[in-house]
Amino acid sequence: MPRSETSKSGGPGRSRPLPATPTSVTVTLDAAGRYWASFVVETDPEILPGLDTETGIDLGLAHFAVLSDGRKVAAPKFLRRAEKKLKRMQKALSRCEKGSNNRSKARKKVARQHARVADQRRDWHHKESTKIIRDSQAVYVEDLAVSALGRTRLAKSVYDAGWSQFVGMLEYKAVKHGRHFGRIGRFEPTSQVCAVCGTKDGPKPLHVREWTCGACGIVHDRDVNAARNILAAGRADRLNACRAPVRRASVPAQRREAGTHRDGHPTVAGIPAP
Repeated sequence: MPRSETSKSGGPGRSRPLPATPTSVTVTLDAAGRYWASFVVETDPEILPGLDTETGIDLGLAHFAVLSDGRKVAAPKFLRRAEKKLKRMQKALSRCEKGSNNRSKARKKVARQHARVADQRRDWHHKESTKIIRDSQAVYVEDLAVSALGRTRLAKSVYDAGWSQFVGMLEYKAVKHGRHFGRIGRFEPTSQVCAVCGTKDGPKPLHVREWTCGACGIVHDRDVNAARNILAAGRADRLNACRAPVRRASVPAQRREAGTHRDGHPTVAGIPAP
């Protein structure tokens, strides 16, 4: 089935032929002074050969992602690496007089540096998400409360990681290449359950990175164990969805929607029926 896809291009050396005649084009100017042309075209899915591998992904800050096969993806921390330069540029901007040409030039320099960091992060996300989608038939991730974490002391680290952008790439690339993408509930106790025997352990503080299961004696890496539990929960959700009954079950009526008075007369929405 053809689908709509948005393609952006901007700057020298970034042009490429469009897969079809665009239905619309939008030209935008960002804060760094760069023009972008966004084309909407109809494309067909690029289905990849089927695989037997499935992957659960635990996203974090110490490691950007830990996969259920034990592979750990280091966090690139593009913003942290550019922080010293950004601070120097921000100080130069604050010293400029408001409304002056020098302040406008300094503001554009800061915006270009932020844009460079965002471009590096986006490019890295594209490469990692494409690799995971190509190597896995199904990908499962945890539904994180990113907006809530963004209001804590970890806000800068969460912003630097860019989990939402990465998960969004995984989702649309799974559709594009014929893979399965699934999310599990954020309240699943992935860090508290032994992935081998299923025994639930007590809650552990964040500084505990390894723990031993009291039932089977297996020593777990906290993140790898969580990724394996995410994989198991995703498989279970997918299996339940595939075997879900077609006929809908009876739904109880809401309170005061239907019932019976004490005297035995039926009511509808709290009003006695004739």
